[in-house]
Amino acid sequence: MFKVLNVVDGIGWCGTKEQTYLITKYLALKGIESHIALAFDYDYMVKKLEGTPVKIHFFEEHKGGISRFNFKNILRLRKIIKENDYDFVIAHSSHALDYVIMATSFMREKPKIIALRRSGFKPSFLSKYFKYSKANRIVVVSKEVGEKLKKWKFFPERIRIIQSGIELQRFYPRPELREEVRKELGVKENEYMFINVANWQPWRKGQEVILKALKELPFRNFKMFFVGLDTDSEEAGETFKKYGLEKNCMGLGFRSDIEMLLQGADLFLFGSFSEGIAGALLQAMATGRIVISTNAGGIPEYLKDGENGFMVEVGDWRGMKEKILKALSLSEEERKRISKNAIRTVQNYSIENTVDKYIKLFEELKKG
Repeated sequence: MFKVLNVVDGIGWCGTKEQTYLITKYLALKGIESHIALAFDYDYMVKKLEGTPVKIHFFEEHKGGISRFNFKNILRLRKIIKENDYDFVIAHSSHALDYVIMATSFMREKPKIIALRRSGFKPSFLSKYFKYSKANRIVVVSKEVGEKLKKWKFFPERIRIIQSGIELQRFYPRPELREEVRKELGVKENEYMFINVANWQPWRKGQEVILKALKELPFRNFKMFFVGLDTDSEEAGETFKKYGLEKNCMGLGFRSDIEMLLQGADLFLFGSFSEGIAGALLQAMATGRIVISTNAGGIPEYLKDGENGFMVEVGDWRGMKEKILKALSLSEEERKRISKNAIRTVQNYSIENTVDKYIKLFEELKKG
């Protein structure tokens, strides 16, 4: 069976880290010899992988973006790759690819390199020819990202689409938890509960699109919870105040119990400007939440307005406000229809399906 090294840079948690964890773990559960190379102080990833067959290697002294130019980090990764005779190395981010390309330079026998592109940002000339040209395959997480790269003549013959997946055994409807979650968060019986799951990056994740929409609602009997790294920061709190919503909005920071928090929500709001496929949105749909999202990145590939959720143009806070009002006025029958459609849609995005596609890619590369 194949031997694979997954390379991830940095620490913290985000969609990229979530997918790295899931792909690494489920490759191992499928019988692949799956290893991961990561930062020495990445305790959270190590804890998440406890009890799995994944073998962990440490190579990075993480000190921000300059870490990938630390020659010792590169040498440590090179040693890991040479000693383990991998069939494939997966670089799960652009910075991880920097490491992999430098670590495998001048190797006589190299593993096949698979590079991930999770967003539709246009790579620079240098990035294209000094990094991605060395990859045997470039995996994109949505058709939208793939089409953009092909339009830019970004090695179209090497591009393969493998959508991100989620753990459906973790994210599913649990209506019995609704009241418990709302009580824990202090949501009153006469209040709506809204939730957003994204790290605090308003320039990319669009939290202010949501806040602008909420500010214009004709009522204030709601609680809006922002969940993710730095959503509980001073900056986030000041932003809530800027819109006069400090009594309605709360940042919960990073939470590992997203699947529970979602159960209490009436609506899941997503204001992103840029996405690959938006795993957090898929997770919300899997729990049967009514979702309202922008049409960033690959989201329109599965989110259909009025069928399994609601969608607005990127940056359209007025449209989001109207969709919030529309969603809250749905009949019980309509809510159930949209919820069931959302759950049905997400069955196509299981992490097992994702990993099966990676194994097919390995087989393709092995054949040459």
